[in-house]
Amino acid sequence: MNSANNGRNVGVGHRHGGGTVKAFIQKVQSHQPSLKESLNGEIQAFLTDEDQLHTYDDLTKVNPVTPTTVLQCLQARYSVKVFYTHAGCTLVALNPFQPIPDLYTLDVMKEYHSAPQPQEFKPHIFIVAEEAYRNVKGQLEPVNQSLVVSGESGAGKTWTSRCLMKYYATVAASSSVMKSQDTVERIERRVLDSNPIMEAFGNACTLRNNNSSRFGKYIQLQLDRGQLLVGASVQTYLLEKTRVACQPANERNFHIFYQMMKGATVEQRREWKMNHGQRFAWLPHSEKTLEEDCFHETVRAMVHLGINADRQRQIFRVLAGILQLGNLSFSSAVDETQPCNLEEPTKDFLQKAAELLRVPPVELQMCLRVRTLKAGKQSVLKPCSQAECSMRRDCLAKVIYAQLFEWLVMFINNSICADESTWCNFIGVLDVYGFECFYTNNLEQLCINYANEKLQQHFVAHYLRAQQEEYVTEGLQWSFIKYQDNQSCLDLIEGSPISVFSLLNEESRLNRTSDARTLRLRLEKELHDNSNISWDKFSKEPHFTVSHYAGKVNYQLQGMVEKNKDPVPPELIKLLQKSEDPLLRQVFTDKETESPNSKGLNKVTVVSKFKNSLESLMKILHTTTPHYTRCIKPNPDCKPLTFKKEEVIMQLEACGIVETIHISAAGFPIRILYKNFLQRYGLISRHINSKFRFHHVGLRVFPPCPLLALLVSLTLSYLWELLFL
Repeated sequence: MNSANNGRNVGVGHRHGGGTVKAFIQKVQSHQPSLKESLNGEIQAFLTDEDQLHTYDDLTKVNPVTPTTVLQCLQARYSVKVFYTHAGCTLVALNPFQPIPDLYTLDVMKEYHSAPQPQEFKPHIFIVAEEAYRNVKGQLEPVNQSLVVSGESGAGKTWTSRCLMKYYATVAASSSVMKSQDTVERIERRVLDSNPIMEAFGNACTLRNNNSSRFGKYIQLQLDRGQLLVGASVQTYLLEKTRVACQPANERNFHIFYQMMKGATVEQRREWKMNHGQRFAWLPHSEKTLEEDCFHETVRAMVHLGINADRQRQIFRVLAGILQLGNLSFSSAVDETQPCNLEEPTKDFLQKAAELLRVPPVELQMCLRVRTLKAGKQSVLKPCSQAECSMRRDCLAKVIYAQLFEWLVMFINNSICADESTWCNFIGVLDVYGFECFYTNNLEQLCINYANEKLQQHFVAHYLRAQQEEYVTEGLQWSFIKYQDNQSCLDLIEGSPISVFSLLNEESRLNRTSDARTLRLRLEKELHDNSNISWDKFSKEPHFTVSHYAGKVNYQLQGMVEKNKDPVPPELIKLLQKSEDPLLRQVFTDKETESPNSKGLNKVTVVSKFKNSLESLMKILHTTTPHYTRCIKPNPDCKPLTFKKEEVIMQLEACGIVETIHISAAGFPIRILYKNFLQRYGLISRHINSKFRFHHVGLRVFPPCPLLALLVSLTLSYLWELLFL
């Protein structure tokens, strides 16, 4: 019990293939091998019986634990269409890139939910879900739970989150005896119907994923005292609104636009002023058909959530107006003192956009071509350059879409959130954008990868570091297992007083045009001591390179400061506040307009808002019991049932799976505070020796297999004897 390695077989002699292993041992005894030779020999011996590799449903059973052995086991399981594997405290989920409907049926859910010991079943996302559910249900003082679903873009996080939502909506609502069946079904349906709406408005097809989340979300599933689902709430993070007006090469805009184009009736097209065959500049690759182009499913979800027909018409009319804005183009005026000209072929689009947004066409054109400057108490009108006109057009579209998305989230929460008096605990499901590295990376990728760094650090702090320190505190024999700590990378990005974020904010708050090369020199001067940042001095484009836990990413500086400022000309907000469209007027009524001449320190930047919201999320996670699911992308091309070793091994090493397995295999899987142990089981004894009662106040731990079963058996026998004293 005192040794951390008591439950761990060192070597491979007792695993598989007796004759082969015996020959291997004789070979080893014939000479004194180096440590490396010995390890290589163990690996080869373990991998000899390839037919058995797929049977390892928990990677802590792999011996020896190396990237090679773990990779081979996962590949073997994937080849026989087994996609889930335990890795100690973590579940590894490999994306099959094809539907596996039999894996997620209602019968399968009920099977895992009703099982006395779900852990004895095959690894599945439902085991993680059920464990979290029972943790809330089984604690003397229920503790909120969090299911952290992580992985790079295209690894299957959104699908996994859908499965978790469906599981809880099924097992935590269907058993209600206090509510009518109609009420139960309404709660379940509304919680599930929030998904297609959020995905339609917040997901897009990217180079790496057909259904990539372009925002982060944390869904709290609210449980009452009987652990029954009574409601939910959604918290969102950093919508990639720039995608509305600027789509990267070979990528698409948000799904909802394509859904409208492909699913609209003739009458709806007429109302939205969309002629058949009309092309929109902001809808690239509209000929591509995806499973996500399901307009009727989105509309059906809206109905179930209580978005009535009038409000739906307003939403789609605004979206159609955004598309018409994208077709506007400007040409420079001959006289610089005059506003830019709206190109003749696009004047019809301006009229349509104004009608759909229900604003005066003249005022819309004026706001796009002329800006208002404050000179004391006087207002001065100044014509915009061609580039400024395009920027203001894009800005108008982005701010409308962002506010519409925010309104939808608020409406969903009002529809599915339970009254505070009716729920007492929650299970949170975290689904965030995966780690990204494209040919061109800007502020969006920096924020996305920063969020992934924070989640990786949460995992490191909660498990890789905290558990080992816990063993030392308890006085257990333990040899520290090394792991990759990404704190230095976080210090680089968000640290105080000097970091990438702080320098970016300083530059953003200066009332002058930003220069990318000057900012690059500033970054190099202030941050050269941090080994996680580097520069290619021969590159023509100003950039910096960050060594993230998942790999190096080059970030271009051109345009980054402007994106961080996220300026919204006040004239545009005032125009929308006067719209005759009830929805637009509602979402912009309370929006404050920021003066272009406001003091620099008062300007709230994108990275500041994102950092603050992410810190609030981390505070919530730290107060819950976390459960980790690592989604792995088995090939870069999203091909069904295709396993690329190079792709998988990089992900395993980046997120610390091998180190996790080491610690789980050598560590102690059951840890109960001694006072809680007495509180729960002491009642079965008529008396407990006081010396025994107070001898320990720390953790009582039971080591892992193979001794675990023996020790648990002895403990239960002892409790049985106490019961009949």
